[in-house]
Amino acid sequence: MIEELLRAVGAAHVLTGDDMAAWTRDWTGQAAWRPLAVVRPADTAQVARVVTLANAARTPVVPVSGNTGLAQGTRADGALMLSLDRMSAVREINVPARTAVVEAGAILSVLHDAAEAEGLIFPLTFGARGSAMIGGALATKAGGSNVLRYGNARDLCLGIEAVLPTGEVLDLMTALHKDNSGYDLRDLLIGAEGTLGIITAAVLKLHPKPRAYATAMVAAPSVDAALGLLNRLQEETGGAVEAFEYMPGSYIAAHMAHTAGARPPFDEMHDVNVLVEVGALAPRDATPGDDGEVPVVAHLESVLGALFERGEVLDAVVARSEAQRAEMWARREAAAEVTMAGGPAVIHDIAVPLDRVATFLSRMRARLPEIDAQADDVTVAHLGDGNLHYSVRPGQADPARMAAITEMVEEVVAELGGSFSAEHGIGTLKRKTMARRKNAVALSTMRAIKRALDPDDILNPGKLLPD
Repeated sequence: MIEELLRAVGAAHVLTGDDMAAWTRDWTGQAAWRPLAVVRPADTAQVARVVTLANAARTPVVPVSGNTGLAQGTRADGALMLSLDRMSAVREINVPARTAVVEAGAILSVLHDAAEAEGLIFPLTFGARGSAMIGGALATKAGGSNVLRYGNARDLCLGIEAVLPTGEVLDLMTALHKDNSGYDLRDLLIGAEGTLGIITAAVLKLHPKPRAYATAMVAAPSVDAALGLLNRLQEETGGAVEAFEYMPGSYIAAHMAHTAGARPPFDEMHDVNVLVEVGALAPRDATPGDDGEVPVVAHLESVLGALFERGEVLDAVVARSEAQRAEMWARREAAAEVTMAGGPAVIHDIAVPLDRVATFLSRMRARLPEIDAQADDVTVAHLGDGNLHYSVRPGQADPARMAAITEMVEEVVAELGGSFSAEHGIGTLKRKTMARRKNAVALSTMRAIKRALDPDDILNPGKLLPD
């Protein structure tokens, strides 16, 4: 089969031996594997040919984009890894329709730059945007910091192209906002983690770029008070809050310890710190007045000042320059590095109803010592959509203890009507959790879909669905 692959994509793009080194581990260093080979097709036709050959030989295929995931969804022991990094073009930016046509290997930040050059934005954003690729973002249904206003990857996708396990090409590359013509196969493939088809291209929604941003760090008396602040700001801005990111005092301390030159957001340390950003589209909100003040910035400062006077806000700092705004965002976007810097961690990506975030944190704070009295947590959250990145550093990196911590987190999440996976996907890390916590009828339905589309379990086997 290797000889057939050489003919299909060219000798320079079938890697074996030491040439595969960049594709043999995840970025955290916590998982490593040995693929059969790494194949780097140049277009959809080559992807289809590779999958057809693999299917005929009953050889598993593991698709990989930027390999920035946190659920070990690209483990590929003995499998053929199919890298989409050569399929990286932003084919079109359609300004009137506000859409982009991109290949799956397009790096997220490259799409950001292409859209911005036309006065538009692709609002999906997170810390790994400089290496994460569109195919992976869609395959895992990525979220990020702007879900509050723009939605997640699925909400930002109009159409896709994908290669099915048979090697057939499913062409759903429509720019339609409405298409009620049968099962929504696009949404079936988005979030399937490459187990049902390999996404090769997409039609994505773009949005007008805000003319101005108002960004601030705010200290609140409690998490519940912060949620009240979000609701108040949404009313005051007409729903223009783009990000509302929670960082507890323990995270601020860990960030300063890990990052050279990092400064605290306030003169005093606070338990509840929130990064809030408002995006202004209307000229009246973004055009500086005679005094040089940008109205949206002045308005945010005024609202926060009034809340401070009433004790609903403990402190606030509004960014007065792009450099100050960048410093605020750098603090939040360093979360993955800060989490991994303290040694092995049990990483959880959970979602609970907005009004139960504080309850989750308090219950875990009370119950975690039952398993590990020396454990501490590193937490950040997209507070506006109830998504917490709750990571626990155990006192000792004992597998049994780490598994017990995960089951405790699952239990508390279930008690609160939440989900054990919000935006990172399932991969291999959460398959046992899927078996324990996912509705049995839902699991049997998923298995039936997998058997129907991929009866020989060719595409990304051993991921997402439990045994």
